[in-house]
Amino acid sequence: MTTSKTLIFFGNERLVSGLTSTNAPILTALIENGYKIAAVVSHHSDGQSRNNRELEVAKVAAEHNIPVLLPKDPIDILDKLRSMNAEAAILVAYGRLIPQSIIDIFPKGIINIHPSLLPKYRGPTPIESAIENGDLETGTSIMRLSAGMDEGPIYAQTTIPLRGSETKFDLYDMEVEASSELLLKVLPSILDGSLEPSPQPNDHATYSKLLTKADGILDPTSHTATECERLIRAHLGFPKTKTTALGHDIIITKAHVAESAISPLDMSCKDGSTLSIDELIAPSGRTMSASAFLNGYAAG
Repeated sequence: MTTSKTLIFFGNERLVSGLTSTNAPILTALIENGYKIAAVVSHHSDGQSRNNRELEVAKVAAEHNIPVLLPKDPIDILDKLRSMNAEAAILVAYGRLIPQSIIDIFPKGIINIHPSLLPKYRGPTPIESAIENGDLETGTSIMRLSAGMDEGPIYAQTTIPLRGSETKFDLYDMEVEASSELLLKVLPSILDGSLEPSPQPNDHATYSKLLTKADGILDPTSHTATECERLIRAHLGFPKTKTTALGHDIIITKAHVAESAISPLDMSCKDGSTLSIDELIAPSGRTMSASAFLNGYAAG
C-alpha cells in the first residue's frame, strides 16, 4: 500500500550487541511500501571498532537519496527536523535518549519497535535476556515513545515462540521479520488516528541490563550446565563466552548439556551436571570443533 505520509527514521537496526552487519530490513520495508522517509537519524557508537564499520542504514538511505543526520545529540537537529514536517518518526535501536522536545515535533509522536513483550525486558538487551532466562516465548512491541525507558503506551504486540536452541542472532532475524510485518500492518491506523495505544502495566515491568566484557567470563561453579549453555547462545559476538581450557584461553561458541564428562573439555557445573563444548575459538583466533582443538592443543 502506498502512502504520502512523511516519516523520519531514527536508529541503526542493531537490536542485539555484537551484530556485525544488518541489511536495515525495517527501513527498507518502509521505503518499499511507499512511505516517504525525509531523513535517517543515526550515530556511530563510541567504540572504535564499530566506528570503522559501515552504517547500513546510511547505505540504504544513500541508495534512495535520503539525507543522513549523525548528530552528537538529537537536540542539535531540532530545527532541521521540525522543518521537514514529518507526521511521525520510526525508531529502531537508536541507542540514545530522545528528549521530549524532539518527540513533540511529530503530530503522531515517535513510534518505537522494542524486541520484547513489554513491559517485560525494558532496556538495552531484551533479546539476550530472553535467551539467558530460557523463555518459552518472546515477541515484539510497537509502542509510542515517551521520556521514560521503554515506558510508553503500546499500539500492538506479536508473540514469537522459542525452541530453546536459538542464538541471539537467530532471534534477531526472527524479531526483525516479525517487527516489519507488525509495523506495516498497524502503521496506517496509527497515522490516521484510528489506533490508539494502551498504557503499559508498570507494576509488572522487568528490565534488561547493558552487557559488559565482564559478563563474558564463564563461571560454571555459579551456573548450572543449562544456564551456561544459554549464556553461550546469548553472548555470541559480544561479550562472548570466555574460559580457560587445558591451560589455554578460549571462547566457547557452541555447547550442550551432557549426562557425564567424556572429554577433557567437558566442564562440571553448579548442579553437578556437565557442559560439553562442541565448538570454540582457539587462541589462534580460528573457530574449530572441540575435537580439532584437542588434537592441536592438548599435547601442548
